[in-house]
Amino acid sequence: MKHRLATVLLASALGAFSVIVPTKAQWAVFDAQVYAENVLEAARALQQINNQIQQLQNEAQMLTNMGKNLTSLNSSQLGTMVSALTQISSLMNQGQGIAFNVSGTTAAFAKTYPQTYASGTTSGTLEADALKRWQDAMAAFQQTLQVQAQVAQNVQADSATLSTLVNESQGAIGNLQVIQAGNQLLALSTKQQLQIQNLMAAQYRATALEQARNAEAEEEGHAAFQSFIGTGKAYTPH
Repeated sequence: MKHRLATVLLASALGAFSVIVPTKAQWAVFDAQVYAENVLEAARALQQINNQIQQLQNEAQMLTNMGKNLTSLNSSQLGTMVSALTQISSLMNQGQGIAFNVSGTTAAFAKTYPQTYASGTTSGTLEADALKRWQDAMAAFQQTLQVQAQVAQNVQADSATLSTLVNESQGAIGNLQVIQAGNQLLALSTKQQLQIQNLMAAQYRATALEQARNAEAEEEGHAAFQSFIGTGKAYTPH
């Protein structure tokens, strides 16, 4: 009886020991506080990585924007504008007779449009001067028509140029392209103003020469009349 009781007590003790030991072993492997600290540390590291990624993305976007701002236009209309103005300048320089030059104009006007004719001026001289003035007036009107025709052609070309520049301005991807397109639009406006100024100069020149020719015709008629009547004495008694 005693032997059986001892056996049961021993078995019970062994059973209790076998239950208690694994329980202590489990608490020793999993520490909740350490686990929580590890989770927080991992979260902080992940947030730092995300911040660095965002910073790199911002810097990349900034560099992209800088690249766009430094991108220039693919084309320039300045050469076409300068060429058109050069054509008009060439026409203006072809002016015959009274040219667009201060000293040259003064000398030519004094020679061809004298304020008075000397007594005894021959009819041949008067006719030659009148012919020269008529030629100068006709050349001036011809030049005005040529400049007008050139300006009209340039205006037609300017329509296409304006459309191109406006489209480039609206489609600009950076500040540099905006500035370049704006500068070319200003250049186009300046070109058109210079065209108008040259055209007005040609027109005013032609009008002035015609008015001067008409005024000179009166003086020429007076000189011819004086040459015709001479001293005014048709008969000299003997």
